[in-house]
Amino acid sequence: MTARPAHPRRELLRELLLALLPLLATVTLLGLATQPAYIALTNGGKGLSPYAYQGLVQDVLQYRVALVNPQATPEEREARYQQALSSASNRRQFVLLDSVESWGEFRLLNVQRALERRTLAGAERAADEAIALNNLVRDYSADQGAAYERAFLELRRALIGSAIFSGLLSLVLILRALLLWRADRVRAQRREDRQREALRLASHEMRRPLQALLLAADALRSARDESMQQRLLTQIEDSAAQLASRADLTRLNDLYLDVTLRVQPTDLGELVRRFSSSRVHVTAPSPLVWPVDANRVRQMLENLVENAVKYTQGTVEVTLDAPGGAPRVQVRDHGPGISDELRGRVFLPYERGPQSLGPGSGLGLPLVRRYAHAHGGDVMLNHAPGGGLLITLTFGQAVTQVAAPVPVRKLTPG
Repeated sequence: MTARPAHPRRELLRELLLALLPLLATVTLLGLATQPAYIALTNGGKGLSPYAYQGLVQDVLQYRVALVNPQATPEEREARYQQALSSASNRRQFVLLDSVESWGEFRLLNVQRALERRTLAGAERAADEAIALNNLVRDYSADQGAAYERAFLELRRALIGSAIFSGLLSLVLILRALLLWRADRVRAQRREDRQREALRLASHEMRRPLQALLLAADALRSARDESMQQRLLTQIEDSAAQLASRADLTRLNDLYLDVTLRVQPTDLGELVRRFSSSRVHVTAPSPLVWPVDANRVRQMLENLVENAVKYTQGTVEVTLDAPGGAPRVQVRDHGPGISDELRGRVFLPYERGPQSLGPGSGLGLPLVRRYAHAHGGDVMLNHAPGGGLLITLTFGQAVTQVAAPVPVRKLTPG
């Protein structure tokens, strides 16, 4: 299985953007939510000051009093007039005058024009217009205060809402980081578990060729006959080839977990007859050629024959045939058999046979089934007629890749 290529820089950029997301979201939300309040406050300037309007009323009223006061001299009346006219003519001193005048029909210009008549009636008209304009400022100021209060309330809600949103978003990102961390831990644990399983299976499967290699090497020391030496050297070569086939650390997953086969047409009869011994009776036609991975088939047969020999003191019968066109290997022992409950569990790792006779790890049969499925077949356990256990290994069409076998240097001459 090919791992997807990683892009550390791209992943780092993504995580940085996600870390900045609460900040960007908060700034955006605050900008949008406070915009109405900002407009209301900036349009209102520093607030409405009524002093200029009150001063206008006072100046106009003083001019009107001077006109009706018989004791006032012409100079005093002229001074009061000029003061009132100056106040009415200076529009810049009246804050938000345009906004105030838009609220009603009263105008500063009307005060100025009434004063320019220089009559008592004009003075009275100017006083009435100035007083009305001052009252309008008071109403406008009250409404503006209410608008300020609403703007501040909206601003407060925006700040609280942005803080809540930012907190929730930060919480979501923290939970996401925790979930990613947990997922990484789970993936790492699964990888470690798969590696341990592959190593356990490799250790289990290297035990037999290693034992055969040691026995052949020990026998070679005392062998005097040349033909016996050649047979022992051939056995050593075969054991070394099996060790190389089962202990390739670069292919542990392909060998024991994902099972990628190296399929070639192989004479199954020759493979089966290799297990013939004083306790193992083999019946196999020759040739019976079928596309298989010879090394994996040999491992299956080793496990099946070894289990049968382990759980019986009598003869083990191994039969190869092809009743339906596809090969079938049957291994029959005359031991105590197996219960129906245990028969459904022996293909699970670390489950072992009756009474757990002899040493073992319970990994052989699960590996046999895995290899059988890879070859398009299966392995089944049944009660043998007359007692004992009958194991049937079937073959189908292997659907995995074809590759040439790994060459092994020979120890014998030629």
